Amino acid sequence: MSATAHGSFDVNLTPAAPAAGEPAEIARLVLDKTFSGDLTGTSQGQMLAIRTATEGSAGYVAMEIVTAELAGKSGTFALQHTGTINRGAASLSVTVVPDSATGELTGLSGTMNIDITAEGHRYTFDYTLPASS
Repeated sequence: MSATAHGSFDVNLTPAAPAAGEPAEIARLVLDKTFSGDLTGTSQGQMLAIRTATEGSAGYVAMEIVTAELAGKSGTFALQHTGTINRGAASLSVTVVPDSATGELTGLSGTMNIDITAEGHRYTFDYTLPASS
């Protein structure tokens, strides 16, 4: 079953201490999200980010575990983020980690688009779930 989920999420980013020997230029943050809309639940994860000396240029990677309900099914899955901002032009990829889903979401695949506006964070999640047996 292929479908699209829409909604919003709240995110808290908490700075974390750098790992031993990690360069000071790398920011480490703990993610804590709450999803609402067609995908409801929470997630926890970590982000690594670097801002450059050039205004508007940065990069980040993040991994998060989502515990949620989607299309009436519950379980967990992992999301992998790769983001780059090149002098203000943003590029972002958020993908379900293959074979990471559990419970009734086992077999889930998909990609998530994130839109950040003055009103907050919104998502569009294009996903596929295996047909129920």
